Amino acid sequence: MFSVQQSCWFVRKVICWRAAASIAWAVLLLPPTTAVFVILSRFSVFHPVQWISECLSLLLSISAIFSLILLCGVVIVIGFLNLEYYTVIPTIACSKIALLGQLLHPRQFFNSLMHCIMGMIVAWCCAVTIGGRYETLGYSCQQSDVGGPTHMCLNEYHLFLLLSGAFTGLSHSLLDVIHNMNYVSFNTVQQYKYLRFKGSIPLVVKCSATQALYSLRNFLIVYFFLGHVPKGWLCKTLNLDADSSVHSLDTVGGLLDLSLLYHTWISASFLLFTWYTTLLLFRIFVTELYSFPVQTSFTDDAQQCLPKVIAEKQPMILKFLALQDLALLSQHSPMRRAEVFSLSQPGGHPHNWNAISKECLWLLSDLTQRLVAYHDTVATNGRAKSLSTGSERKSSSEASVTSGDDPFSPRPAVLLKTPASVFARSIAGGPHSPLTAPFTPDLDSPFSSPALRRLTAPAEQFSPWHGTVQSPHIFKRGPKLWSTSTDSKTNGSPFPSPAPVLSPKQEASKPGFLAKFLQNRREQLPEASSQALFADSQAHIWALEGLSYLVQASYTEDQFGVVQTTLPSILSSMLVLQEAVDRHFKLPHASSKPSRSGCTMEDCSYKTMRFALRATLKTALYRITTTFGEHLNAVQMSAEHRKKLQHFLDYKE
Repeated sequence: MFSVQQSCWFVRKVICWRAAASIAWAVLLLPPTTAVFVILSRFSVFHPVQWISECLSLLLSISAIFSLILLCGVVIVIGFLNLEYYTVIPTIACSKIALLGQLLHPRQFFNSLMHCIMGMIVAWCCAVTIGGRYETLGYSCQQSDVGGPTHMCLNEYHLFLLLSGAFTGLSHSLLDVIHNMNYVSFNTVQQYKYLRFKGSIPLVVKCSATQALYSLRNFLIVYFFLGHVPKGWLCKTLNLDADSSVHSLDTVGGLLDLSLLYHTWISASFLLFTWYTTLLLFRIFVTELYSFPVQTSFTDDAQQCLPKVIAEKQPMILKFLALQDLALLSQHSPMRRAEVFSLSQPGGHPHNWNAISKECLWLLSDLTQRLVAYHDTVATNGRAKSLSTGSERKSSSEASVTSGDDPFSPRPAVLLKTPASVFARSIAGGPHSPLTAPFTPDLDSPFSSPALRRLTAPAEQFSPWHGTVQSPHIFKRGPKLWSTSTDSKTNGSPFPSPAPVLSPKQEASKPGFLAKFLQNRREQLPEASSQALFADSQAHIWALEGLSYLVQASYTEDQFGVVQTTLPSILSSMLVLQEAVDRHFKLPHASSKPSRSGCTMEDCSYKTMRFALRATLKTALYRITTTFGEHLNAVQMSAEHRKKLQHFLDYKE
């Protein structure tokens, strides 16, 4: 009940109002944007006076006002779609079949359909605004013989613009999935909304014009081969004739009309600019800083305080805003830090600090376990280790984090038998599990065949393929470029035995062509799997910053010594996480930064999140060691952790 009430409060009073404000500003920006479109669409160098007078008369006409009302409706619908599909944790497809599944998902199909319809409406408004030969779908024409009766003919120029708008909307929705355009990130540097919007407008204009060119190129190819299909269907449905005196547009000569190409491109640019502006405003408003009270004297408002909110699971935007507020108050607000270090009355318990530190330590422990499991899976080329290989043995540093004797230690997660199982959609159904599945795809997908399920199913313990004997079709493949060595020196497992001779029954059970094809499509992309592993690391970055700054401030501000009781757990969690991160960066695909993408509105911050986490983690440890210095020698910890901590004290890391 608490989670439902908290989510309803936050969505109703914060998110919905912020989304409504972003839509309102997008609607207010429509009149000047439409005026610019009218000026560019009727541009004339040789008749400037006539050009300006026509633009002014058109902007004040009834058709322009009606088109503007329709455009406002389109912007409102696009704004609601942004609110429905946004996420703070990007969904990264780690294989080609996973990306195809995202594109063909019924929810995405509805989104693409809505964008296609909205694109056609915007194209109709552009056609009416431009006027001339684009204004109507049908017009009166005469037969070839002079003096023949008039009849209605199809205006292919109007149809061309309508189909172009629908195609632009469809391609835009598909690119949203491919480039994670619904991902909403938080700026590291806090800026006013106006300054953020002003600084991003040149990028929006550039991206709109560039993507409109690519969309126009692709649409020309599609219309050249398939343009006769909608044209023939409309002529038959609406009882329209094709004007033989006009050159058909589904030919090379018809598509080389420069005026047509220019008006189609400017219409697509106008469409994308209005949609990107709506998306930009939504991102700016929804990620605006929200200040949560640390504590309150009223019982009804206790659920809205930071210690309670920071442990919330849904919606994720609530948890991210709470962690962002924690990171900022730990740096810039001494009064709010004093509330974190305060004791409850009556009782004298540090409830605020306990709740905040417990959640932050759980986040660090969760990421550590995911990194360890990921590395164990990669070390075996994506195959789960058998229990006899000793893969479940934990080092002393890992055991120190998961030991549950300390009341301030992070909550232990469910221990999984195979490393590959941690990358399911939800880790043992836990509410804190990440929303991405970076390594193991869903076998319940409609795109997986029964043969593919048999291929990816774990081997039984007493089967001939259990242990070090590997399946022939897996053994024949060379080791992946991004995998580590599987010899006994690296992971403790013996060398694989040679491939056994197959019996006739085993030969008959070899996978078919379709199963092999799907298996190849399901091969993990190493760069994408690493990105998906750190997709939610913005929360871990804020947790590290919040903890380290609070520990630093406690040296002079903690009057009751509440932080010192959890200092061993904080240092141990950070050191174990650093060990896991350093181990991950030794993989070939993790140490190289991804190439910069072209001009797009895609937020690529999630692609380099692992580098930001590594830097934040090292900075957090140096922040603590620099503040406390040699006093940390009195902190109780293992010999291995003390040795690592000494490297930070000596500035050798």
